[in-house]
Amino acid sequence: MSRHRNRPRAAAVLCAALLSLLATSCAQSPEGSGGRKAVTVAGSDQLGGAPVYLAQERGLWAEEGLDATVTTLSTGRDALNAVLGGQAQFGVVGDLPAVTAALGGRDVRIVADLSRFSDWRLLTRTDRGITGFAALKGRKVGVPQGTNVEYALSRMLASERLTPADVTVVNLAPNQVAAALARGDVDAGVTFPSFYDAARTALADRYAEVPFAGYTARTLLVSGPSADDAAATAVLRTVLRAQRSAEADPAAARAAVVAQSKGALQAGYVDAFHPRYTYGASLTPELLAQLADEAAWAKAAQNLPGAADPQALRERLRPAPLTAADPAAVTLR
Repeated sequence: MSRHRNRPRAAAVLCAALLSLLATSCAQSPEGSGGRKAVTVAGSDQLGGAPVYLAQERGLWAEEGLDATVTTLSTGRDALNAVLGGQAQFGVVGDLPAVTAALGGRDVRIVADLSRFSDWRLLTRTDRGITGFAALKGRKVGVPQGTNVEYALSRMLASERLTPADVTVVNLAPNQVAAALARGDVDAGVTFPSFYDAARTALADRYAEVPFAGYTARTLLVSGPSADDAAATAVLRTVLRAQRSAEADPAAARAAVVAQSKGALQAGYVDAFHPRYTYGASLTPELLAQLADEAAWAKAAQNLPGAADPQALRERLRPAPLTAADPAAVTLR
């Protein structure tokens, strides 16, 4: 079986961020400033949630009668925990955390699929001789467990009929993968695209990568039990407005995303990877099929109790808000 090591704990940082979000949320009445409806959104620093950043940078929430508080956390998994813990009404999360929460019986609903991305890389070193995924057998691989990056690794292994049991999985925070590779603690790693350049810098002429397009990661907007349909519809209308703004002026949109991320995203990364994402809020049969595939994997990998069949997962989707905001975006019946 695979051995899980080095479970990093950034509890103090995450706790402080969540307490800050909770304090802000509690300080607000149901009505925010100017009589607008107060909503709280927990996001992450990933480019998949770019429309949310753009909406915040350009103050688009007010146009839909919202007074939004957007808090950035390290990963979509952390954003999901904020929703599950009641510190945020909405979260911008990866597909796998949403699936595992559903299987665990948590009260979370998928409101929309915000973006898609499939330009993954297995990061490694030239002195490890890993030029394909078959060479991972028996190696140490660093990955942030509990995120959609872990599922990306499973797809890489499956492409060569390997499983996570064929490697030693080392649990690392997303920003720790590059340093672990440089020290030689792991032979390879998978992390968020925003850390690809860090690995290239840390390894210099020892840097190597193996591209992988066999998994389309989806960035989802999820809601907790305190978010009503009216608020979810207003949030989605704001996100759709931000998407239209980005399509009209991509360069200005990228600059806004960099500014709003407050150093979490660098301009070079945003310029290079923003065009590689497909944006557009939707709920489709393809989304449901992928969630079912991921749920089957998660049940086997994590021994989760919930049902992984499409009908059970269909009940986790919340189509009414997106139908109200953009009826053509919902093709799932």
